[in-house]
Amino acid sequence: MPTRLDIYERKYRALAAELAEIGFISPGSLVSRTTSCGKQGCRCGGDPPQRHGPYYQWSRAIAGKTVSRRLNEREADLYRDWIANKRRLERIVTEMEKISAAAGEILLRQPATPKPPGRA
Repeated sequence: MPTRLDIYERKYRALAAELAEIGFISPGSLVSRTTSCGKQGCRCGGDPPQRHGPYYQWSRAIAGKTVSRRLNEREADLYRDWIANKRRLERIVTEMEKISAAAGEILLRQPATPKPPGRA
């Protein structure tokens, strides 16, 4: 029967394997906007209105300042995936931290074992 420590180690290794599968990451957020131009007779002012867009914008903070970038649809799809990957990475690391803390409590209660020769 596996010990709690064995279970924690197995869960930790599984999470580490998930990390290896994560692709590119990006911080920030992505918004999609539609707009009205206000020109007389334009479809965006019709009934029902057919607004212009969607227009995509990626934003993130760098050194306390917001930096934004306009994107086309293909770029927006890439950023959407990268942002999702970043969130997945953060969730996995948070779970690894929790498991490490629980395993650490078990390890700290165990008596010290002598280190094999040649190891620091």
